[in-house]
Amino acid sequence: MSLLHVICFGLKVGHFFFSLCYQFYCLILLTWLNHGGILNRKIGEGKMCLKVWNQIIESLYRIRQHCFQYIGSIRVRMNWWRIALIAWLIFGFVAAISCFWFMSSMAAEKRREILASMCDERARMLQDQFNVSMNHIQSMSVMISIFHHSKNPSAIDQSTFAKYTEETSFERPLTSGVAYAVRVLHKDRERFEAEQGWTIKRMDNFEQTPVQEDPENLETSTVQEEYGPVIFAQDTVAHVISFDVLSGKEDLENVVRARESGKGVLTAPFRLLKTNRLGVILTFAIYKRDLPPNPTVSERIEATAGYLGGIFDIESLVEKLLHQLASKQAILVNVYDTTDPFHPISMYGSVDFRNGLHHVSVVNFGDPFKKHEMHCRFQQKPPWPWVAITTSLGGLIIVLLIGHIFQATMNRIAKVEDDYQQMMELKRRAEDADIAKSQFLATVSHEIRTPMNGVLGMLQMLRDTKLDDTQEDYVRTARESGKALVSLINEVLDQAKIESGKLELEAVTFDLRTILDDVLSLFSGKYQGNNVQMAVYVSSKVPATLIGDPGRFRQIVMNLVGNSIKFTESGHIFVTVHLVEEVAEMKLKFDSTGSLSGRPVVDRRKSWAGFRVFNQETPVSSSSSSCLQSVADQVNIIVSVEDTGQGIPLEAQSKVFNPFMQVGPSITRTHGGTGIGLSISKYLVHLMKGEIGLASLPQVGSTFTFTAVFTNRCSHSIGHETGDQLNSSFPEFSGMRALLLDPNPIRSKVSKYHIQRLGIEVEVLPDLSSSLSTPVDMVFMEEETLDNDSCFLPMLLQKLSKNQNVKPKLLVLSNSTCFTRATSDGDPVFVVMKPLRASMLASYLHRAMGVGNRGNSELKVQPVTSLLSGRRILVVDDNPVNLKVAAGALKKYGAEVVHAESGKDAVSLLTPPHLFDACFMDIQMPEMDGFQATKRIREVESDFNNDIQNGEPSQQDHGNTITSWRVPILAMTADVIQATNDKCSKYGMDGYVSKPFEAEQLYREVSRFFQNSDDN
Repeated sequence: MSLLHVICFGLKVGHFFFSLCYQFYCLILLTWLNHGGILNRKIGEGKMCLKVWNQIIESLYRIRQHCFQYIGSIRVRMNWWRIALIAWLIFGFVAAISCFWFMSSMAAEKRREILASMCDERARMLQDQFNVSMNHIQSMSVMISIFHHSKNPSAIDQSTFAKYTEETSFERPLTSGVAYAVRVLHKDRERFEAEQGWTIKRMDNFEQTPVQEDPENLETSTVQEEYGPVIFAQDTVAHVISFDVLSGKEDLENVVRARESGKGVLTAPFRLLKTNRLGVILTFAIYKRDLPPNPTVSERIEATAGYLGGIFDIESLVEKLLHQLASKQAILVNVYDTTDPFHPISMYGSVDFRNGLHHVSVVNFGDPFKKHEMHCRFQQKPPWPWVAITTSLGGLIIVLLIGHIFQATMNRIAKVEDDYQQMMELKRRAEDADIAKSQFLATVSHEIRTPMNGVLGMLQMLRDTKLDDTQEDYVRTARESGKALVSLINEVLDQAKIESGKLELEAVTFDLRTILDDVLSLFSGKYQGNNVQMAVYVSSKVPATLIGDPGRFRQIVMNLVGNSIKFTESGHIFVTVHLVEEVAEMKLKFDSTGSLSGRPVVDRRKSWAGFRVFNQETPVSSSSSSCLQSVADQVNIIVSVEDTGQGIPLEAQSKVFNPFMQVGPSITRTHGGTGIGLSISKYLVHLMKGEIGLASLPQVGSTFTFTAVFTNRCSHSIGHETGDQLNSSFPEFSGMRALLLDPNPIRSKVSKYHIQRLGIEVEVLPDLSSSLSTPVDMVFMEEETLDNDSCFLPMLLQKLSKNQNVKPKLLVLSNSTCFTRATSDGDPVFVVMKPLRASMLASYLHRAMGVGNRGNSELKVQPVTSLLSGRRILVVDDNPVNLKVAAGALKKYGAEVVHAESGKDAVSLLTPPHLFDACFMDIQMPEMDGFQATKRIREVESDFNNDIQNGEPSQQDHGNTITSWRVPILAMTADVIQATNDKCSKYGMDGYVSKPFEAEQLYREVSRFFQNSDDN
């Protein structure tokens, strides 16, 4: 094994180790956070470490990937596994010890935080309670200033002061007493002592300790500039009356600081009289008049009237606080006066905190010249770090277990890496194949659609010439056949669009009945001659015109009908269209033999049994249907395609909607097909907010049903809309009556529907036994009726002669083109070929009734010739056939068309100023394609517009008043895969039409840009 292989294996093992360490680190971090977390600074450090750790892991992974690309996956020998296992175990023991140390330190840190929190809380509460009492004392100083010094005579005497302070002592629970000393100058001493009846006493001298127990033993105050004798005192400290607070050195300093600063000042701790407990005195200066905003020291001294002091018992205060905050984790507290940091004075407690865990909190009593601290520590010893012990042991056990499965894991990793490389190679090939498929489909689409555009365009131009109804039907069928060829290509393209999620629907107005007639025309030649009947029935409640995507709707119906034709050799194919609400209201009784051809059929109700619209808690009744239909004028239709073909086996019914799925390989050989029609239909139905299902029985037939949601074009009554449209389409048949003889009720219903579409009133009789109510102009009968009874026709003529004088025209509805028969009088019997649809039925009746052929000459006299009158449109395409088709389509609407065969010619013709109103641009052209030409045109227009804004060239020189040039450019493309609205917009185009295109499509797209300038 080479050294390079060894290095690669080391990188793999290292990556594995680091991954496990990362998981282990996450486990420790979660455990740590669950036990309270750490300080914010620690959390910040932890996030930084985690970020660095992730960078290390990613770097190692990239290095290992590079080595893997050049070396490949290898299997390491057993001795390397053992070395790796030993290294892993050593690492596990080191990690366990590190974990124990880390979690123990975190527990100690947490204990330190708890102690700091408890100590800070007690210091803060001590400070707050002291400040409350201090505020009360300060308020008393204001009261003395107002009621003693501002009034003459004074409103306060000793008894009043004593009584007030005693009754308000609850507001100062931390004070032992309150006293007031007045400022007396030496010149006023005799008068003052005469008024008070006592002499001013000294509190102490330099040699004396604090105040004596007996005031009578104190000496009279010596001569000095001013005195501060106590005149008012609370009863608890009444013995200090007559004491001179300025006689002591420390007292003098405190009084002087109080009157100079205007704030409360504290004395050093001392033993209180009587209680012998440590306390301090808080002193406030009282001024006899209001001071200016920023008084000087001399102004404060001159305005001083006296001094109010409050005595605080610090030991009682701290004991009461600790009692209030008692908790499970008891702490010991010391309070110090640290004004002199080298000789701190103990105010409370006597515990030695020099060793062990302790915390110091600063206490601010309001005196800026004094400093106080609170020292705290836990009373109990720290507990054992059980969390750290259990976590480290658990991690060690995990390391041992991982080491046990290490060998199997590495083998698995090597195999997975091999599989991963194979998968990535297959993925790359699949992506290349997908790109190649898309390019191939785009090329095929363009190469086939371009000539098909010429074929269909020329057929459309032929259709616009003078043709009779039969010729027009042939041309239309040829065009529809060409469209069917394009639709086969579209199936493959649609599947590609479905896979890429780019399939979208249009929203245009269309006639559903005309679409179904076109489908019948397209498939009529595929089954004629066979024993198969084909028919369409649309309920009268379905609106005549809807808004949706007619092309995709036609595609769904064609897929379903095409499948039925493939697998049906005899019987019928029946397409029905109803409203969903109509089907929900009908109580259908299933009769297997009550069908269009009389053959057994499957129960069509099973095909929609799983639809959500029929399984709602609230059924779709008349009330609910009105609500459903009123929402945005939506029309929810249900379409069923019933056949009597081979049927689908039960085991294959759940797979028929899968792409490229067919019942069996013999089906492909016999009937052909790609197997994607039903899958595309299902996707299209989903886009139309509908559902699709089937019911099938082998050797009986199949019924496919789907729902689709469209928008009603107008909000008028549905029935009236349909009738009005039919009468206006075929006015030559208005007022005519017809008799329909057919024993089959389903078939007669279909025939009646198509005859009524021409505006003819229809009376249906099952046989000749029924009496005819009124005279008729024509009689329709089924071919099988004449074949089954040779006497039927004479009997019919005899019965008709009794009821009316004029012989009606006889028409036979037949599936065969070979049917010929005449009456005994030699009158012809006209044959109407099935399947019935409005256009062909009208053509047969024109010949039979002699009411005049409505040829295309009437259709050409249309106002559309003036819709684009005066518009000059440029068509750019390198294919002369496409140029001819596009020009013919636009000239049909009255436009003046100019040709260009290359992108360079288009740029030259559309360089401003020009006289073109719009341009249709082919995409794929030699030398310069449509995108490049459009981009160049937009650049030229932009430069020209900038020149206009700058004043040149002059608009009058060009004979126009256009202030901004931007001609609408529409793409004409046969590449429906890559040519999208987004790509066209990117290059400055305003839209696109796909080949093969219709004349109406070109007009609809280009007319959008003329609506603002021409309301008509």
